[in-house]
Amino acid sequence: MSGPLVQSANRIYALVLRHIHIWRSSVMRLVDSIYWPAVQMVMWGFMTKFLLPQSSFVAQAAGVLLSGLLLWEVVVRGNLSLSIAFLEEMWSRNLGHLFVSPIRSWEMATGIIIAALLRTLLGLIPVSLMAWAFFDFSIYSLGLPLLAFFLILQMFSWSIGLAMSGMIMRVGQSAESFAWAAVFILMPISGVYYPVSVLPHWLQPLSWALPTSYIFDGMRSILLHGTMQWNLLLLAFGLSVLYLVVGFQIFLWFFRSSRRAGSLLNQGE
Repeated sequence: MSGPLVQSANRIYALVLRHIHIWRSSVMRLVDSIYWPAVQMVMWGFMTKFLLPQSSFVAQAAGVLLSGLLLWEVVVRGNLSLSIAFLEEMWSRNLGHLFVSPIRSWEMATGIIIAALLRTLLGLIPVSLMAWAFFDFSIYSLGLPLLAFFLILQMFSWSIGLAMSGMIMRVGQSAESFAWAAVFILMPISGVYYPVSVLPHWLQPLSWALPTSYIFDGMRSILLHGTMQWNLLLLAFGLSVLYLVVGFQIFLWFFRSSRRAGSLLNQGE
């Protein structure tokens, strides 16, 4: 039983190692992961510094804005890192080579998820330290729930990334713009900087169908009231698992469709 598992682990490791070598050959690929979160963090950080003395509420909410920004970047970076990991294979015309090898579709999906996780961590850990150095704010003050927040947001971002990668595999590079835009479409209804209650009533059920809404609501609850609603966290976890399973099934469906259409060998620059 251990034989097939070891072989799968070796194939996944080889795929992850390939992406690590790509990053080493082009530092700019990693700089891009740090640059945009850092720019947004600095911009919002200085804005909150300006607003800090204006009112007691804003003074209390300054950390909420920075926490919202950093946690939202977990979703953005997770989705983009996974999409880029997949697109690296397409840009180099490597999809055909991968799928004539013994690697299975689920092994490839696992490999690009691990590569996306590493790239997200490499991008966001330095930015979180910059928030502490520039603005004396530590996202790690959220404590143990931060790990749960990160895991849930990452799983949700992977679900989007897998679905978008499958679409690109089937439709071609003309669908790349969807990979960049998919997450940002959800931002207004994710309650990143404001509670879901400010949305129109007809839009709130859609917002509560996303795990992000529960995460950002839980984040504000910790920072503003010092309490954590664990039942909502469990609900967010269940939703993320559901979306991840759906995203993976969409990836598999597009993969099978691409293989039947014979389009895998024709993808690339």
